[in-house]
Amino acid sequence: MKRFVVCGGGYGGLALIERLLGGGLPADVEIVLIDRMPYQGLKTEYYALAAGAVSDIDIRVAFPKDPRVHIRYGDITRIDLEAKLVYLHEDEPLSYDQLAIALGCTDRYHGIPGTEQYGNSIQSLSSTRKTYQLLNDVKPYGQISIVGGGLSGVEMAAELRESRPDLNIRILDRGSRVLSPFPEKLSQFVSGWFTEHDVELRSFINVTRLDQGVIYNQREHDVEEIESAVTVWTAGIQPVQVVQNLHVQKDPQGRVKINEYHQIPEYPEVYVVGDCASLPYSPSAQAAGAQGEQIADVVLALWKGEAPRLGRIKLKGVLGSLGKKSGFGMLGKRPMVGYVPRAIKSGVLWISKHHFG
Repeated sequence: MKRFVVCGGGYGGLALIERLLGGGLPADVEIVLIDRMPYQGLKTEYYALAAGAVSDIDIRVAFPKDPRVHIRYGDITRIDLEAKLVYLHEDEPLSYDQLAIALGCTDRYHGIPGTEQYGNSIQSLSSTRKTYQLLNDVKPYGQISIVGGGLSGVEMAAELRESRPDLNIRILDRGSRVLSPFPEKLSQFVSGWFTEHDVELRSFINVTRLDQGVIYNQREHDVEEIESAVTVWTAGIQPVQVVQNLHVQKDPQGRVKINEYHQIPEYPEVYVVGDCASLPYSPSAQAAGAQGEQIADVVLALWKGEAPRLGRIKLKGVLGSLGKKSGFGMLGKRPMVGYVPRAIKSGVLWISKHHFG
């Protein structure tokens, strides 16, 4: 019996498994999914959980129930590519014939002291639950700071504003405006929404250290101390530690370099999915899902003795929320703002939650 092990039950890992199951899985192949949780957490909605706008169960999706898929629960501590073994915390290592690494990302702290300790995360379900507890225990009129004005920081601030209108909320960003990778027109719309809803935006912030209740901002001639009851860190991501420890070629962001078939060139039996892979796209659930499907196509072709044929991954766009009634997005090169992108995102979320139903 051959064993195909999928490390991580997120968007990429589940898209891969679903495509394999629907593509004619050979009778002599078993799929093993390793995850520490008994369900998928919809990571694109963690900001809403942290803000207290949705409950934990609202962002869970059950893993597929299929006799051809065996689920093993546990924390992956190491992957030995030479021995073809996946090591689990307090459990026996698992061997594989083929492997897909779909473990996602963690925060990038840029070597700034205190950020890992005091910069609260929304990158994992466990860390998001802790951030929710801290945010929702803040007394009325307390100050919340969100470091990073990208997609995650913007959605976090907007959802928290609707959930806790009593709080003082600010976004601190290194650049000149929030959502700097997006067109300026879109950024201006989002900034206007924040102004209207009394969210403070501060630009050109250079965080040099975090302490309990204090953010240190290096200015031209001095260091400013910015008080903050809770600080949420959304200022960059990187692959998880297990992937960081792999001795393979990586790009400057620490993501694993792969070939045209999404394989590690030195280990063609190993595929890398999503945030762990060096792709020509910004990390996203959409990119991970599309790549997972392509990997399944490669694997199915090889199992049939055929040459894989892949087209270019085509992403449909980016969608973001400003609370429950407004949003923004890019569909192709076309910016969209207001209710329509928010409604589209709600539809996409519904599909994600009912995908395996």
